[in-house]
Amino acid sequence: MGDSGAAVFLTTERLVLRRFTTADADRLVELDGDPAVMRFLTGGKPSPREWVEGELLPRYLEHYRRYGDLGWWAAEERAGGAFLGWFEFRPTREGERGEVELGYRLRQAAWGCGYATEGARALVRLGFAELGVERVVAYTMAVNAGSRRVMEKSGLSYVRTFHEDYPGSEHGEVEYALTAGEWRARSGILGA
Repeated sequence: MGDSGAAVFLTTERLVLRRFTTADADRLVELDGDPAVMRFLTGGKPSPREWVEGELLPRYLEHYRRYGDLGWWAAEERAGGAFLGWFEFRPTREGERGEVELGYRLRQAAWGCGYATEGARALVRLGFAELGVERVVAYTMAVNAGSRRVMEKSGLSYVRTFHEDYPGSEHGEVEYALTAGEWRARSGILGA
């Protein structure tokens, strides 16, 4: 694996999701430095190294301290350990675990390979089956068709379109969601 000292959180058929460490700064700077990766987030502008090291990574590490099993997870190929990007599965409201936000950001080399769907489905399943999550939500720009497909393939359903005031959001943002009861019913699990 790319960072053998980091705690593994979840393993799927092709992915390992692990805790971030301070040693991941270069990986995050590279990921956020790709204009195509950042297209729907910042209009293609890279995240400065100072921000990654001074704010982003400390935020990730603090979430582990406070929530343990909810936060941001580095995604690596199970075979070979290549860094692919990250997944987010964290509370939407401070101190509450009932509703979590699902997110993902992957390197271009990982696009179209099914990694986002595989990781998202595994997190949704873990959240509802083991972590006591009651609702999973995800957001993206309305024009981000690829991300919307991942949300749908992960079992989430369109909830609404809303508008924020920042560059690139003129077409609106969309919210997708799935409740534990809906997931149980679709999965054929009793106790919905």
